[in-house]
Amino acid sequence: MDIFALFGLKHPQTSRNDPVSEDMLCKISDTLDQLTEKDSKLIASFAYILGRVAHADLEISEEETQRMEHILQERGGLLEEQATLVVQMAKTQNYLFGSTKNFIVTREFARIATRSQKLDLLCCLFSVCSSDHAISTVEDNEIRGIAREIGLSHGDFIATRSKYIEHLTVLKKI
Repeated sequence: MDIFALFGLKHPQTSRNDPVSEDMLCKISDTLDQLTEKDSKLIASFAYILGRVAHADLEISEEETQRMEHILQERGGLLEEQATLVVQMAKTQNYLFGSTKNFIVTREFARIATRSQKLDLLCCLFSVCSSDHAISTVEDNEIRGIAREIGLSHGDFIATRSKYIEHLTVLKKI
């Protein structure tokens, strides 16, 4: 019996439909090696925090996964294969170590990110959670906590949240 079955957990998904080939891994690794250490840490922590908020409700949906990949391609400048791999690593880290590593990773992001990058992350967090057109109270509270941890004000949080208000489940009619 494996550890996941022992605790009644689902195995973290490590690929969408097909395994990542060894050639692709080498190509991705070579490209990521060209980044500065700071840029690598920034992208890794950004992806991890996206995974953190996606996992707030204890499940990361396919829509959330696709949104995270899109965000890393669009805002992180990663190729599709790179974004897929980075998101899969972030998801796995959140499944396995989320509650123990969340603050550490978020604190590192707060240390190296500019205010603009922090606001961009905040917007992306809401974007990931709204990918299924519903931001749960748990997800909203997780985003609020992250905003506080990275040094953004309550006003920053509310201003960004207001752009996604139609997705807040607490405000939807039953």
